[in-house]
Amino acid sequence: MTDSGTRDRAEGTIDEMKGKGKQAWGDVTGDDQTKGEGMIDEAKGGVKKAWGDLKDKAEDVKDDVERKL
Repeated sequence: MTDSGTRDRAEGTIDEMKGKGKQAWGDVTGDDQTKGEGMIDEAKGGVKKAWGDLKDKAEDVKDDVERKL
């Protein structure tokens, strides 16, 4: 696991939580813009987490190839 991948997953989790909070606040206040921003933040978080997973998988493949050489 790379530090970079771990960091991306952590940032993604934070963005998802922030997005869910904004969505909830938008629901409570009836503010559709805030709710929409929350949806975007949550989606960005999911992408960051997937990017972190991809980085780790690429690092694992690289390590496997290096061991076989």
